[in-house]
Amino acid sequence: MVKIFTYRGKTLEELKELSMDEFVKLLPARQRRSLKRGMTVQQKRLLERIRTKEKAVKTHVRSLIILPEMVDKRVLVHNGKEWVAVDIKPEMIGYRLGEFALTRKTVRHSSPGVGATKSSKFMPLK
Repeated sequence: MVKIFTYRGKTLEELKELSMDEFVKLLPARQRRSLKRGMTVQQKRLLERIRTKEKAVKTHVRSLIILPEMVDKRVLVHNGKEWVAVDIKPEMIGYRLGEFALTRKTVRHSSPGVGATKSSKFMPLK
């Protein structure tokens, strides 16, 4: 049994056919207000590049809200250190690009290093 993607009761094809004003009404409040104010110049420029280019597009614009027309595209989002490849899926609609390019790594603690404690100077070196 294949599950069909829907967003607020609309399929992906129906979402792509909606005008921007109709789509904005489906979004949560924060995204709706952000898009009603209008996109910044950088966001408009990035959206045009995503529409025209076939290959992945590199960007520093992490605040762009993912729209239905961006589905099945690849965007390389900068996380402050490197470019993170984000393949846009239908479930990502309404989120921002930066939410999928994490800026912090997970902390993995291991054994303490030499000099971390007074007793560690007597530990054999590894």
